[in-house]
Amino acid sequence: MDGKKYALATQRNREPILQVLLEVLPPTGTILEIASGTGEHAVYFAPRLQPRKWIPSDADPSLRESISAWIKDSPSDNLNQPLDIDASQPVWKVEKEILAEISDIVAIANINMIHISPWSATVGLMAAASRILTTGGILYLYGPYKQGGKHTAPSNAAFDEYLQEQNPEWGVRNLEDVVDIASKHHLTLQQTYQMPANNLSVVFKHS
Repeated sequence: MDGKKYALATQRNREPILQVLLEVLPPTGTILEIASGTGEHAVYFAPRLQPRKWIPSDADPSLRESISAWIKDSPSDNLNQPLDIDASQPVWKVEKEILAEISDIVAIANINMIHISPWSATVGLMAAASRILTTGGILYLYGPYKQGGKHTAPSNAAFDEYLQEQNPEWGVRNLEDVVDIASKHHLTLQQTYQMPANNLSVVFKHS
């Protein structure tokens, strides 16, 4: 065993996500990925987004091990080793280190976290994005959302029920609630994109 973990959805969504990232990301700078999971997205995106730099992270030690294993298997000179970041914390413990060493965090990417975490992780993500991102920086979110308090597909409703059975603090969020908490942290909704399997790409800009 080499420590690599696998997420089946990655194969389906990585190319559509990449196309949106290529459209919305600044042409240079550093992208910080929060909740990188297995690391499969990081090793796919980094070489295709050069000269931008990609820094993955995750709060789960076993997932950071997986990310490192994927990086070892598919290295890229613009891809860093994963950081230990728990998005739900009011202040991320590596934040001072990040800001001291990296002055050009132009984007934060967050894929499939908001519905598989407590609401405090969304609040922490928005607050930190406001502190970390450069002016005009991009916050990119991907995942399923309710709109107007309603699910956009029966499959999302079933998924939401499944998530809440796993943990009552998890669940598909109302897009309007996410936009509202973002606005409180100087993050303005720019655009939403329809994505595979009834997911959305949601793009904010830091002012």
